[in-house]
Amino acid sequence: MAHGKRYNEASAKIEFGRLYEPKEATSLARETSIAKFDPTVEAHIRLGVDPRHADQMVRGTVVLPHGTGKKQRIAVFAQGEKAREAREAGADEVGGDDLAKKIEGGWFDFDVALATPDMMGTVGKLGKVLGPRGLMPNPKSNTVTFDLARAIKDVQAGRVEYRVDRTGIVHSVIGKASFSEEQLLENFSALMESVIKAKPAVAKGVYVRSVYLCGTMSPSVAVDPQAASRLTVA
Repeated sequence: MAHGKRYNEASAKIEFGRLYEPKEATSLARETSIAKFDPTVEAHIRLGVDPRHADQMVRGTVVLPHGTGKKQRIAVFAQGEKAREAREAGADEVGGDDLAKKIEGGWFDFDVALATPDMMGTVGKLGKVLGPRGLMPNPKSNTVTFDLARAIKDVQAGRVEYRVDRTGIVHSVIGKASFSEEQLLENFSALMESVIKAKPAVAKGVYVRSVYLCGTMSPSVAVDPQAASRLTVA
């Protein structure tokens, strides 16, 4: 695939075949982000698991210390006092059956969906439309809860949800290219620590197989997976 001049110039700064230490990799990911807007920086982590087996599914949530750099739009399924709590906490859209019908009609102007447990009968009917978009509330990701104020606060503070895809790779935002090197590294550390803790008990062999960082539309930087696995939040 042919790339433009800016991409090729950025790619030339990355040594092919080299596995970079996390600190240098985050610095390079910022330096080689070529988009004219403020690009998102992502981590792509290939794990030694087989997601076809339920006991090897890796998923979780992590609050990035410095947020994602993006305001998250939050939709909440709640009623009564909990609906009021969600609105006061800053949810962008709150409702029950009315919200479900709006989504069934093709409205998806939100990044995160939360729900109280008593609303899951309504939310469950939306599985076919929310599931493929990664928007389905789930107790394992703390998006089904009666503590809506806390959940909304966490999302606004930079909580991200990750889930291994069918090829065994976790894809997650770790910030923006405008973040400092230290901010990106700390966010990356928080993500890696969470992914390591989510390792299935049945996973055998090498767990973290490869790690890459890259900005939107930019070349990727290979990170030493062993060094990345040792990262912890200070």
